[in-house]
Amino acid sequence: MSLDDLPTNAPQRPGDDGEPVVRRVDRASPSVVKITRAEELRLQLADEIVRGTLPPGAPLDETDIARRFSVSRTPVREALRQLVASGLVEARPHRGAVVARPSIERLTGMFEAMAELEALCAGLAAERMTPVERHRLEAVHEELRLLSYAGNPDRFHEVNERFHNTIYAGSQNAYIAEMTLATRVRVQPFRRAQFRNLGRLAKSQVEHDRVVVAIMRGDKAGAAAAMRDHIELVRDEYELYAVSV
Repeated sequence: MSLDDLPTNAPQRPGDDGEPVVRRVDRASPSVVKITRAEELRLQLADEIVRGTLPPGAPLDETDIARRFSVSRTPVREALRQLVASGLVEARPHRGAVVARPSIERLTGMFEAMAELEALCAGLAAERMTPVERHRLEAVHEELRLLSYAGNPDRFHEVNERFHNTIYAGSQNAYIAEMTLATRVRVQPFRRAQFRNLGRLAKSQVEHDRVVVAIMRGDKAGAAAAMRDHIELVRDEYELYAVSV
């Protein structure tokens, strides 16, 4: 499940398929097909930008991108809009979009906000998660453990989003969960890139384990501290990745 699979107008409760529900706040809900293709395009373009294949200042023409990926301009337009929100792309009035890398100060601020919001969710989840939600969190955590051995960063990233979303929903505070998710949308390309570092999947799994153990113990302060440390390490890993590409 990706971010775009999350419903946009449902309350915070398990969905019909058993997945936790967190309402989208960053945009209205288009059709499922459009969401999926736009998300794929966003991830592909984000990877190229973060890797340096698309350098800062490179123009991003909707028609050229649509032709390159054999799609209409509609999902391209949506993908670019999401990339603008993440800070990877700059929208220039009447001149189109270009690649733009956030300043160090901006990126640091984004990760600091992400760390505090995720820590808040983890602490509340330690106090409020139901037995069913705790069981679901353990199941996703186990799935990530197996994926950490497989060495597939794209699949790990996909399930990792589900792991964090389970904790957001477990906070039992829809407003905080919505804010956290909206912030993650902006930071996601940088979080995703760090999974390409050698050994990062195993390290991430160890960091998750500390969060899960604290939540299962009902340790609010411990869960918040473990999650904050995890996001700070994610930022450090991204910085290591950024200097290597």
